Amino acid sequence: PCYTTGQRKGLGVSAGKHVYVVRKNARDNTILLGDNRDLFTSRLTACRVNWIAGAAPAGSIPGTAQTRAPPAEAAVTPLPDGRMEVVFDRPQRAVTAGQAVVLYDGDQVLGGGVIED
Repeated sequence: PCYTTGQRKGLGVSAGKHVYVVRKNARDNTILLGDNRDLFTSRLTACRVNWIAGAAPAGSIPGTAQTRAPPAEAAVTPLPDGRMEVVFDRPQRAVTAGQAVVLYDGDQVLGGGVIED
């Protein structure tokens, strides 16, 4: 619980180069370390989705999605189980499970959810 995706400092390892937390595994209490390039992903799924309009859109919609980086162009698809998939036009760095993703259409908030993976 003391580490987050993208973290570089305070890892207590010497690898001869910068390494980052790429993934945490709570089951066996380990972390996976890797290079900066290993932190980028083009998609995420989110749960506990809240649509501001009340109902999920009927299909995939374009917009922008914001994790902890600036908003990025993406296609958002509601999933049948109340989750959603976000596919970014360009890979995003350090998308982190447990953090929020917020969806926008211009300045209008469409909704958001909790990142699962």
